[in-house]
Amino acid sequence: MAMPHSIEDEAVATEAVDPGTLIAENAALRDRLLRALAEAENTRRRAERIAEDVRKYAIADFARELLVVVDNLQRTIAAAEDPSAATMDTVLVEGARATLRVLMQILERFGVRPIAALGQRLDPNMHEAIMEVDDPSQPPGTIIRVVEDGYTINDRLLRPARVIVAKRHAGDAPAPDDEQTDSEPEEFSLERRR
Repeated sequence: MAMPHSIEDEAVATEAVDPGTLIAENAALRDRLLRALAEAENTRRRAERIAEDVRKYAIADFARELLVVVDNLQRTIAAAEDPSAATMDTVLVEGARATLRVLMQILERFGVRPIAALGQRLDPNMHEAIMEVDDPSQPPGTIIRVVEDGYTINDRLLRPARVIVAKRHAGDAPAPDDEQTDSEPEEFSLERRR
């Protein structure tokens, strides 16, 4: 058997012999229901506002950190435009190196890390082979050049490294870890597996 919501409701229910008492009880319950619905609606709206703020300002810390990079670039440009600077090439290169160093530190703080690729075996989950090249000095499937660095963010792939891979030479037997199933072609596949 369900229990009444409060002692007052129970008292009203037990004394409910006349229609006036029932109408008063009905009005009290209706008022409580409307208040509960209004509170639920207010909570929903507040949650929507919070979610919208999170969407708008989620990268505020990241953007604030990147302002250091903007400052470095502006200082580099100003130094390069200074007629008394030693040589413009030296100023630009040093400024670019300093800016890159700061940018990589910022990315690291936010969980963005470069993917090691050069000299590694091709991993289709982390690398995107864009070309195969004959290189007898390297085992087949070894990354011999990185065209574009890849990055992860908190151990999730952000962008694969775009690489050039040493291809298998004609007549070479596949290495034991290169053994492929009947459904795979003999050549290395350049397509990235998803």
